[in-house]
Amino acid sequence: MAGTAEINKPEKGRKKRRLWLKILGGIIGVLVLFIGITFIVNVISNGIEKKKIESYGQYVNVDGKKMNVLIQGSGEQTIVLLPGQGTASPVLDFKPLIDQLTPSYKVVAIEPLGYGLSDGTDKERTTENIISEIHEAVEQLGLKRYILMGHSITGLYAVSYVNAYPDEVQAFVGIDSSVPNQPGMDVKLPLKAMKFAKDSGVMRLLTKLSGDSFKSLDYDEHTKEQMKLITNVHGNNSTLMNELSHLGSNFKNGSKLKYPQDLPVLLFAQSNNENNKQWIPLHEEQAKQSSQGKLIPMVGSHYLHHTKYKEIVEEFKEYMKTVQLKQAQ
Repeated sequence: MAGTAEINKPEKGRKKRRLWLKILGGIIGVLVLFIGITFIVNVISNGIEKKKIESYGQYVNVDGKKMNVLIQGSGEQTIVLLPGQGTASPVLDFKPLIDQLTPSYKVVAIEPLGYGLSDGTDKERTTENIISEIHEAVEQLGLKRYILMGHSITGLYAVSYVNAYPDEVQAFVGIDSSVPNQPGMDVKLPLKAMKFAKDSGVMRLLTKLSGDSFKSLDYDEHTKEQMKLITNVHGNNSTLMNELSHLGSNFKNGSKLKYPQDLPVLLFAQSNNENNKQWIPLHEEQAKQSSQGKLIPMVGSHYLHHTKYKEIVEEFKEYMKTVQLKQAQ
């Protein structure tokens, strides 16, 4: 009997292993089937949705690529408007702000390469390349003097831009804009996982399940639908992923840059930023770089222009009455 028991023990162990292997194989099979379905749905949906995307703005040729820009308004002063990192459709995302600005200003909203309806590019997304391309678009449009305004990552690119083209930029306005020396920007991002989520269709599914992120905002239904389409089709593209891969080095290379003392600088910053307790102090320090610098804290999300666009424009207009715009040398 003892011998029989000894023989049965290995047999039972093998049965358990086979059972676990079957369970594991079943789970893997379900995951492969799930990914296969989301991939097919994503490919088909991209083809259908791409045809539904409506054009807006106009194209300018930049480095052999087409860069999309929207020009709205006919005011004497021109505002060049730049987006935050990864914004799927900058022009539509900024729509409430643009509509609020254009009765008084000429607004030129630029969609950098990889953004919105602009072409992508294989050129590395270093700060130098990005600002050079933006400036090429500005030149193509014949803009000589303008106010630079932008959201989020524009704060990093803008400080390089205004130092590279000091005779053109009359003032800078940041909307919860990045600060070159802000901490935590050397973190490694899961770029391969993000690319997989995009290519496999998982990102599309997650976007669908997350509901309407624009529900309570001042966008009409048509604009919201177009933003969703552009996000699904063009979001997380290879150009934007390349930009993210350069995020740490771009911040490191720009960490010591400052705004010129004679450049008017107006910064709107999220006052309730729970992730970075130094957010307001960092912007206070940056505003002091300019003899005409001003910081206006606002309660809201990182996308202050979604909910505070009326207040932003009102404060901007008042600020412009009190400053002396930077003159060409």
